[in-house]
Amino acid sequence: MIEQRRPVLTYIVLTVFLLLVITPFAWMLLGSLKTQGELLRVPPTWLPEEPTWDNFRRLFERPFARFFGNSALVAVAVTAGNLLFSSMFGYALAHLRFPFKKLLFVLVLGCLMIPGLVTFIPQYVLIVNLGLADTLPALILPFLVQPFSVFLMRQFFLGLPRELLEAGRIDGVGEIAIFFRIYLPLAGPAFATLGILTFLGSWNNFLWPLVVSSSESTYTLPVALALISTGQNQTDYGLLLAGATVIVLPILVVFLFFQRYFIQGISATGIK
Repeated sequence: MIEQRRPVLTYIVLTVFLLLVITPFAWMLLGSLKTQGELLRVPPTWLPEEPTWDNFRRLFERPFARFFGNSALVAVAVTAGNLLFSSMFGYALAHLRFPFKKLLFVLVLGCLMIPGLVTFIPQYVLIVNLGLADTLPALILPFLVQPFSVFLMRQFFLGLPRELLEAGRIDGVGEIAIFFRIYLPLAGPAFATLGILTFLGSWNNFLWPLVVSSSESTYTLPVALALISTGQNQTDYGLLLAGATVIVLPILVVFLFFQRYFIQGISATGIK
């Protein structure tokens, strides 16, 4: 009798959590179809009384394609660079022997524990001194290698047999070729997990682009949406919700496309 009740209780708990997750997205989508007056009405309404696409029309009247292109370029470049450099760094920490290897790994763990805001000002000063302020490289370079990515890839490569490395050396294959031709093809699940996490983090990044960018030519979607929806007297909530709806779509596509690999990667890169 108790075993029969467990599935029912599980379904109830999962349904409650599902509703908690879906409700903000449903409110955002329905709100994007309301007028400003209806959005500010008290008590609020769930379904739009007079659905309108005016918020989306006003959104696409702005240089939306440029903002979208900037976000896509930055997210793809950060993801690709992070996958390449962090996997090489993680592989070296996992399988290669060199001086100060343990100290280097301790430094990676130390960087992992430091809050990002602590390094915010030094990064900004460095970017300004390099003359990269208000440029797209300023949005990409600081995130090409991240401590969490190095740690994740190291944990994954530790799970792969070291005999592959020894066999490659016996066959006369170089270290770089062993990495790219033997180990890298086996890192698909870890790559998918790291790629999704990095893409989401870069796509949603708001604070760093807000500080570094000062013109529309380098605005990403979150920064542009925050600036164009905020007027002198009040926030244009309809425009804000329409923009948020469009911003979420690429994230859903990426997650749904790589969902299977993401779950495999989480299982394969379990903390060891």
